[in-house]
Amino acid sequence: GEKKIVIWHWMNDREEAFNELANKYKEKTGITVEFKLFSPPDIYSQKIIAAARAANLPDIFGILGEKKTFASFIKAGHILSLNKYMYENSSDWFNKFYPQTIKVVIFKKDNIYGVEEGIYAVPLDTTVMQFIYNKALFKKAGLDLTPPETFEEFIEIAKNIKEKLNVAGFVCGWAESWLLNCLATEWAINLMGEEKFLNTIEGKIPYTDPDWIKVFELFERLRDSGILMPNIITTINKEAEDIFSKNKAVFSFNGTWAINVYKQLSSDLDYDFFPLPKAEPKNPIKIWGGAGTYFMVNAKSKNKEEAVKFLKWLTEKEQQIFLIEKTNNLPAVKDCEDRLPEKLKKLLVNLENLTHPNIWKYNEDSKIIEAMNSGLQ
Repeated sequence: GEKKIVIWHWMNDREEAFNELANKYKEKTGITVEFKLFSPPDIYSQKIIAAARAANLPDIFGILGEKKTFASFIKAGHILSLNKYMYENSSDWFNKFYPQTIKVVIFKKDNIYGVEEGIYAVPLDTTVMQFIYNKALFKKAGLDLTPPETFEEFIEIAKNIKEKLNVAGFVCGWAESWLLNCLATEWAINLMGEEKFLNTIEGKIPYTDPDWIKVFELFERLRDSGILMPNIITTINKEAEDIFSKNKAVFSFNGTWAINVYKQLSSDLDYDFFPLPKAEPKNPIKIWGGAGTYFMVNAKSKNKEEAVKFLKWLTEKEQQIFLIEKTNNLPAVKDCEDRLPEKLKKLLVNLENLTHPNIWKYNEDSKIIEAMNSGLQ
C-alpha cells in the first residue's frame, strides 16, 4: 500500500499551514502526510498518554508538559533517538538549528532522569516569552507609548488605564499553571539571580528564603492592586488571548506564537512586545524560551525512516520561511533572519539570554506552582 505518515498536534492556528506543507510534500515525494488536530492542549495531552498506554501512537507527535513526562515516554520506548540523523554528515542537520532552540530537546549525559544521552525531538520553531501591551489603550488613555521597565511602573500604568478606560490591567492564561510558573521563574531569577534560583530547585535553598518571600509578595501585590482580570486563575490561555485581542486588557504575558493568534482573532490589534518589568532594576533578567513546538518520532512506527525524512524536510530553510510567513513564529533554524516580520526581528536579541526548565539539571515546577497558586487565591 502507499506510504502514509500520521502526525498528531494541538495547534489550531497552524492547521492550514500544516496541510499546505503536507500537500507540497506529497507533490515532491508521493508520500501522504496527515496532520490530525486535537485541541485544546489538555485534551491533546490526554489523547497522547492514552495512545502511549495502548501502544498506538502516530508516526510523529509532540509532548506537552514537563521534561519528566518527555523522559518517561523515552524510557517506555516510545521515542526514537535522533542522534544518528542529527550528527551524520559532520552534524549537518544539528548545526542548522539555533543552539538555544535545540538545547530544549537534548538529554545530557548523566541526566537525573536516567535517559540515554541524546536528541529526542525536532524543533519546529523558537518561542520567546514576553510581556505584551495594547498600544491603542495607551493612546486612548493619553499615555506615551513607552512600556513599563519596572514592576512599580507596570502596576502604576495598569491601574491608571484600568481606572480611565474601565478595562482589565492584566490578563493571562493562569489556569494553565506553566504560564504562571514561567512568570514566577523570570521574576525569581531577576530578584535572586539564576544560580540561587537553580539551587532552590535542587533543594539547597528553601522556598522560605527571604528572596523567595519577595517573589511571592510580587504576586500578592499584583492581586491586591486590582489590576488582574477577574477569574485569572481559571482563565485558559485561549480565553486570555481572546480577551486581549478585543482590547479588554492593557497587558498580557504570552509566547511569540501570540502574533499568529492575534492576527487571526483581530487583524488590526495595535500591540507590541516588551521585556519583563524588573522587580529588581539593578539585576539582569533571563527570558523563558527555546524550542516552542517540537515533534518526536514514534520508535515503534514502521515508517520511522520516512518520518525522520519528513521532519528533516520541514526544518529546511524553504519550509521554515513558509512557516514564518504563514504562522509568524520565530524559526527553529538559523539564516532566515532577513525574512522575519518587524515584531519578531526585534526579539532576536533575546536568543542570547534564554532559560528553560528543559535545560536545567533539576526541575521542580510543581512546588513553585503550588506556592504561587495558594498565594494568589
